[in-house]
Parts: sequence; C-alpha cells; structure tokens
Amino acid sequence: MPKLKTRKAAAKRFRATGSGKIVRRKAFKNHLLQHKSSARKRRLSQMEVVDERDEQNVRFMLPYL
Repeated sequence: MPKLKTRKAAAKRFRATGSGKIVRRKAFKNHLLQHKSSARKRRLSQMEVVDERDEQNVRFMLPYL
C-alpha cells in the first residue's frame, strides 16, 4: 500500500489529546478584540473538542494522527 497523504491545512488546525480526542482552536479571537470582554476572550482562548459529527472527516484528513 502506498503511504497516505496528510492534509497540511488540517494538520495545522487540529491535534490529538492523550486520550485520542481531536481538539481545535475557537474562532473569533484574532482581531476586533477591544469590545469583547476579558471573560469572553479568556473563554475563546481555550481549546475545544471537535464535534462528533465532524470527527470522522478530520480523521480522514489526518491519517497518522
């Protein structure tokens, strides 16, 4: 069998936890931050587990994750 290629765009956005779940960054934390509250920005800084409906697609993009 040939080696499977990794989708590099996905590799930069997702990583696996120790238990095998896939995590991602949250959106809305790049710019226009001055009107967002500190609590909201702190919440957006945390990693989020990828939704179960999207997890299979992410795993196809990252065969060696």
